[in-house]
Amino acid sequence: MSPAGSLVDSHGRTLRDMRVSLTDRCNFRCLYCLPETEAAQNFYRGRWGQMPESKPITQEWVPKSHLLSFEEIERVIKLAVRLGITKIRLTGGEPMLRQELEKLVARIAAIPGIEDLAMTTNGSLFAEKAQALRDAGLRRVSFSMDSLDRDNFKKMTGRDGLESVLKSIRLAKKIGFAPLKVNAVVIRDINDHEIESLVEFARGEDISLRFIEFMPLDSARAWQREMVVPGTEILRRLQSRFDLRLVVNENLSSTSKRWAHADGRGEIGIIAPVSEPFCGHCNRIRLTADGKVRTCLFSVTEHDLRSILRGGASDRELDRWLRGVVWQKEDRHHIGEPDFVPASRSMSCIGG
Repeated sequence: MSPAGSLVDSHGRTLRDMRVSLTDRCNFRCLYCLPETEAAQNFYRGRWGQMPESKPITQEWVPKSHLLSFEEIERVIKLAVRLGITKIRLTGGEPMLRQELEKLVARIAAIPGIEDLAMTTNGSLFAEKAQALRDAGLRRVSFSMDSLDRDNFKKMTGRDGLESVLKSIRLAKKIGFAPLKVNAVVIRDINDHEIESLVEFARGEDISLRFIEFMPLDSARAWQREMVVPGTEILRRLQSRFDLRLVVNENLSSTSKRWAHADGRGEIGIIAPVSEPFCGHCNRIRLTADGKVRTCLFSVTEHDLRSILRGGASDRELDRWLRGVVWQKEDRHHIGEPDFVPASRSMSCIGG
């Protein structure tokens, strides 16, 4: 069991970062998460033969009554902060689909001890509430954008939404969200030919671009190792095209390795959980929209916090329960190993 007043697992890692999913719903249908579109199924079936031949895969959303309320989310975060959590990232699904999101942001931003409050979004709806979120206390935002080609964007996300995402990115920069990051999941033979053009875009906008290896978190369970473009391959291509300088990062828990352009415009990050796992320094815990605690992105076990919350548990009881859960945090994921079992739910349900 971890010592009082901290979240420490049995491997000696102290947790500082909590990902809080606000909804499992999403208005996109990305290949690597909810590949329900015909184009997605044709790709998987045609190249890898993994998709079923019958009807499209559909997602069963969590009933609204199972979603944690704003009050419940606030209570959990307050408790987590008292136990040493300093970073909160709001995720989904698509967090912008949660009604009155700015009110929740204001409640969280007012909690003493939070040093970093951020959000990850697909950007399609962000412009509508960008200023309200900024005024409420949100300081950082990361956008998901895997392609700069309209047709390819639609193939990857199932939606014709590239222009709205670009508008959101530029608006976020204009009204002061910083540092501003754009995440791109790279899938071989889908968007790996756009790696260099995505970097050119980031340089032009003077923002940070992070490439993420394709992980086995899709609802179709169609992931194949051959579809992963390793971080080393991405870096090799970029170094042959751009003058990059390694950014020294003393934060051992950082998920990305970073490089800056020699002229200082923009930055590149590579997150390689498949080819270069960083589990040994992981300091994260995840709270799903329906109140389950996950100690690893690839956990096959979830811990039911919602029932305890709604069962009248005191803060002291919740404290003891949470520390006990964290103590059980896995030493690592097992992607690529013979005994690997996919995560119990897709990325949309888990929270990014």
